[in-house]
Amino acid sequence: MQVLMIAGNVGKDAVLRNTQGGDAVLGFSLAVNNGKDQYGKERPATWYDCSIWGKRATSLQGHIKKGDKLTLTGRPSAREHEGKAYLQISVDQLAFQGGGKRDDAGGYEPSQQSSGGYGGMDDEIPF
Repeated sequence: MQVLMIAGNVGKDAVLRNTQGGDAVLGFSLAVNNGKDQYGKERPATWYDCSIWGKRATSLQGHIKKGDKLTLTGRPSAREHEGKAYLQISVDQLAFQGGGKRDDAGGYEPSQQSSGGYGGMDDEIPF
């Protein structure tokens, strides 16, 4: 079994869809910063197509927004489309990073505590 942990910024608001079988899936992209090279030049970010399935997808709809900082744990995979490789992660655990709660305008209000995670996610480590 492969488990991948990544931290990055959401590229666009998450979108909830349903499969033909009726399963809910929440999809969004996450950009992972790769730092700088030995010359101080920024390396390009690595992008992941992320998916959350089932009841968690429904409960997180509207909560994952462009610019959010997230840490994810899940099962990695890759696919090819028109000669390009796309990295994917099926999310098992998710934690919001940012230390505040979202206000009505979509920004963050200051908080003394980190959000630490989303209450609807499983607390157990999957390995």
